Amino acid sequence: MKIGDTMNEILKEDFEYIQDAHLPWESIKNSTVFITGATGYIGSLLVRFFDYMNKNYQYNIRIVALVRDYNKAVNVFNSLEVEIVESDIRQLLSLEMQVDFIFHCAAVTNSKAMIEEPVEVTEGIVQGTFNVMKLSAEQNVKSVVFLSSMEVYGSSEGSSKVGEKDLGRIEIYNTRNCYPLGKRMAENICFSYFSEYKVPVKVARLAQTFGAGISENENRVFAQFARSVLQGKDIVLHTDGSSMGNYCYSADVIRALFYILFNGVNGQEYNVVNEEASLSIREMANLVAQNVSGGNIKVKYEIPALNQYGYAVTTNIKLSASKIVELGWKPKYGLELMYKRMIDYMTLNEQKLTV
Repeated sequence: MKIGDTMNEILKEDFEYIQDAHLPWESIKNSTVFITGATGYIGSLLVRFFDYMNKNYQYNIRIVALVRDYNKAVNVFNSLEVEIVESDIRQLLSLEMQVDFIFHCAAVTNSKAMIEEPVEVTEGIVQGTFNVMKLSAEQNVKSVVFLSSMEVYGSSEGSSKVGEKDLGRIEIYNTRNCYPLGKRMAENICFSYFSEYKVPVKVARLAQTFGAGISENENRVFAQFARSVLQGKDIVLHTDGSSMGNYCYSADVIRALFYILFNGVNGQEYNVVNEEASLSIREMANLVAQNVSGGNIKVKYEIPALNQYGYAVTTNIKLSASKIVELGWKPKYGLELMYKRMIDYMTLNEQKLTV
C-alpha cells in the first residue's frame, strides 16, 4: 500500500509541493539520511517526507532516525520504513552505517523545560552538536544542515529587517536564555568544524514553524490558538502580546531546508522566514479570532505576575529572508492560510480517530 493511500490529505499536498521544487533530488537517490531529533516536529516531517519519496518515487533512501524514546518513535512513525536508533544525543554517537546527509534537528523546544532544566537543555544543544559534527567529520558526509533558531538574535533596537549578521543582546544571567545562548554556541561549533575539518555544514535559523503534521500534544502558542478555533473558545494571552513573532509554514520550511542542503554555502547561515508573516502575538491572536474563526471567538488577557510559562523575552525583530531567497527559495503560504491548513489537518486526524 502506498503511503498516499492512508496519509492525511493536507500533508500529502504539502509533500507534493515540497517535491515539486526545482532541486537536484536525484543526488539523494540510494543515499543514507541521518535525522536527529526525529520525533520532533521538523524531524518527523523530514522522516515522513523521505518515506513519501521512497514509496511514491522509488528513491531508495535509507532513513536513519535518532530518538530518545524508542516506543514513542514506533508510535510516531507507525508503518513508515525507517531505522530507529535510540540514544541520548549528549552521548558520543557511533553508527554502523555510512551516512551521506544529516539533518541535525535535536533540541528541547519546551519553554518550561528551559526554566526548570537549563543544564540538560544546554547539554543537549551544545554537546549534542559537538557529537553530530564529530560524526560528520569522521564520516566525510556530503552535506549537513543544523537547525538553529531566530532566538539567537536576542533583543535588538530599531524596526528594520534583521539579516544574518545583525545579532542583538542576550542576557547571560537569565535561565530561559540557556536555549538561545546554546544555539549561538552550537552555530559556532558548526563553523569551527567547517573551518578546521571542512565539514560541509550549513545553518538554518528557523522562524516559528507550524502547519500540517503537528503533534496532537503540541502546546506552543500557535497550537493553542488553533484549538481555540476548533473548540469555539476564546484565546487567552498570558502576556500583553507586544512581542514580535516571525513565522513560516511547515512545508515552506522543509522546502527551505532542501534549498540550504543542496544550494547553500558551507559555513554560512540562513534565515528561514516568511517576511509577510511577521507580526505581534496580539496581532496574530486577533487575526485568528476574527479571520480564521470568523469572529466566533475573542481574545482575552490573563497575565501572571511571574513568567511561569517560560515565554521568551519581548522582541521587536523582523527577520529578513533575502539571503535564502537568493538560493531560489520563496514561501507560498501566508499566515491565515497556514492556520486554515493546520486546522484542516487537525480536523482530519480527529475524524480518523473517531472512525
